[in-house]
Amino acid sequence: MRKVTLFLLVAFLTLAGLTVPARAAVPVKAAAKVTVKVTAKEVYLVDATTGAVQFARRETRRVPVASLTKIMTAYVVRREASLDAVVTISKTDVRHAAANGATHAALKAGERLTVRDLLYALLLPSGADAANALARRYGPGVKGFVKKMNRAARALGMRDTFYTNADGLPQTGGDHSTAVDQVTLARTVLSDPVITQIAATERHAVEKTSAHRAHVWRNTNRLLPDDAQGLKTGYTRAAGYCLMLAAARGGHTYIGVILGDTGDAARYRTARSLLDASAAAAAAV
Repeated sequence: MRKVTLFLLVAFLTLAGLTVPARAAVPVKAAAKVTVKVTAKEVYLVDATTGAVQFARRETRRVPVASLTKIMTAYVVRREASLDAVVTISKTDVRHAAANGATHAALKAGERLTVRDLLYALLLPSGADAANALARRYGPGVKGFVKKMNRAARALGMRDTFYTNADGLPQTGGDHSTAVDQVTLARTVLSDPVITQIAATERHAVEKTSAHRAHVWRNTNRLLPDDAQGLKTGYTRAAGYCLMLAAARGGHTYIGVILGDTGDAARYRTARSLLDASAAAAAAV
């Protein structure tokens, strides 16, 4: 049933002309915004069905976006790599996550996993080890990969976005984006059924083989499966609690980004309040 829902969401966006070409930002129409009390510092929510902005707060302010960065990492990888290609995990990948106290997918040096599985490792537990492995392979080299991320951002019209790494960890040089730019990215990746399906998956298991250990990865997104179909959570002290979401309500598809919320539970309260108010407003028309 979940796969059918995901298929219908992607198909609806495509047929409605709401997906984004690889080199263009999608405009939205100004509209009366819903009135909701939220705790997040920056918020942007769009009704993708009508193109109307539902809620906006400091939506063009440049701020760090933590692990929402990994959505761009997934987008670039999908343009570069076959899902069946195999990547060997290095000691550097493992050390990168451990040294930074980052979330990880418990990868071990020497393991060989497919790009498909590493995308699950990237987006479900938000593995910095998986991000480093993919960036290192498809840069080639992390610096080369980050250049590709920034080129992709410019091509999508994300003019207020700058990446310094593939995982969103704090780094000298100041990575930043805006809620508006991140919604543009979210609308883009929703046209990719692979990323859409992975981001909506609650749990992914990889059986042990001669190439790698067994792994079980669980999604950090607590809106799944009832309140949303994805897309990504994020947190650093500098960025606060962040959330990129896509949700279907009452025949409408809502795409939003919440940045700088005050806590883990707060970002989900913010998301649900915005979605409930938007759905109610749409039903009242």
